[in-house]
Amino acid sequence: MSESLPEVSPHRMAELVTELGRVGEQPGGGLIRFVYDDAWRTAGGLLAHWMAEAGLEVRTDAVGNVFGRLAGTESEATVLTGSHFDTVPMGGRYDGALGVLSGLAALEALSKTFGRPKKSLEVVALCEEESSRFPANFFGSRAMLGTIADDEPETLHDADGMTLADAMTRIGLDPRAIGSARRNDVEAFVELHIEQGRVLQDEGTRIGIVTAITGLRWLDVTVSGRADHAGATPMDLRRDAMQGAAEMTQAVTALVEAEGRPAVATCGAWQVLPGGVNIVPEQVTFSIDLRHPDEATLDRLAGRIRQECARIATRRQLAVALNDTKLVPPAPMDESVRALIEKAAAEQGASARPIPSGAGHDSQMWAPHVPTAMIFVPSVDGRSHCPEEYTAPEDCAVGASVLAGTLRELAY
Repeated sequence: MSESLPEVSPHRMAELVTELGRVGEQPGGGLIRFVYDDAWRTAGGLLAHWMAEAGLEVRTDAVGNVFGRLAGTESEATVLTGSHFDTVPMGGRYDGALGVLSGLAALEALSKTFGRPKKSLEVVALCEEESSRFPANFFGSRAMLGTIADDEPETLHDADGMTLADAMTRIGLDPRAIGSARRNDVEAFVELHIEQGRVLQDEGTRIGIVTAITGLRWLDVTVSGRADHAGATPMDLRRDAMQGAAEMTQAVTALVEAEGRPAVATCGAWQVLPGGVNIVPEQVTFSIDLRHPDEATLDRLAGRIRQECARIATRRQLAVALNDTKLVPPAPMDESVRALIEKAAAEQGASARPIPSGAGHDSQMWAPHVPTAMIFVPSVDGRSHCPEEYTAPEDCAVGASVLAGTLRELAY
């Protein structure tokens, strides 16, 4: 076998990103490409066309995942790479899509340089990850893993009231056949993704080797006090739910800042009742999105937050209730595959560093089942989930080349 390194050119990556990025692009910029809509269908067809042009065996499964396969010579086991090709509302060209395009380019380079692998290689364009149309998060990966509940297609609705089952039927997919999408031959999964933050850019590092995908806890906090007249009630006699809630969010911020990176917390959703300009707020409900890639740290921070909120409520003569609404455990990445990414980066002369992922990815679905790892490439100014999302073609090419080197170690 040739000792040449598989390399992907910046021109090839720019060409792929630009052409796919036109599908679903809105007049003012940004993409709308939701699962099973017309733009999504066009994008899937374009990806299938490119896979065929690259000499890959192309097929689409029961939920619309698109596969390009480079068949192995010695084993039925499959090494899988790829990501999702749906978008958030008014999203960018790189989130998810770059992982699909990098997988395509990597398989092109490997086939050209080394021929057929020992183990089969596949690039997958996963049908859905973002929950932009249906609350079906990771639908493509979950179909492949066999974890979709029987009633999901009929019970999940979009904003227009259409069920997921009807949306599938409309484009010729049979929701009764979802079970056929399950795969038992996947031996490893490697996903390339933009960082969606600015750590790599700020450090001048070309490759991030993901250590773990963050765990998260969502809490709804309800603070209850007493409604009173805003002019006639002295400040020292008030039981103001808003002031209590504001102090609690400051306490949350202080706790998480003291913990340091990569701990983060966000209080983004608020409801104030009765909501009058001249009424002391009686009840405030706000959200906490708490994230950390270490489960013990996540649990400890959540416990401290509960204690601080209770302390503040008691001092202000308020009542407080904290309810968990979502709990996603961290997903550690496989150390052996991470070592292969590090080796591939060194071969390409690309600087690399370990980095946690603060966002969720399809890889967190795969990690409990097969050896899984992620490659991050820099995001300019850390922008993501917006039209300004951008990764330079040179960084795209380095990432795809490192991905190719990793897949070479796993499949050849």
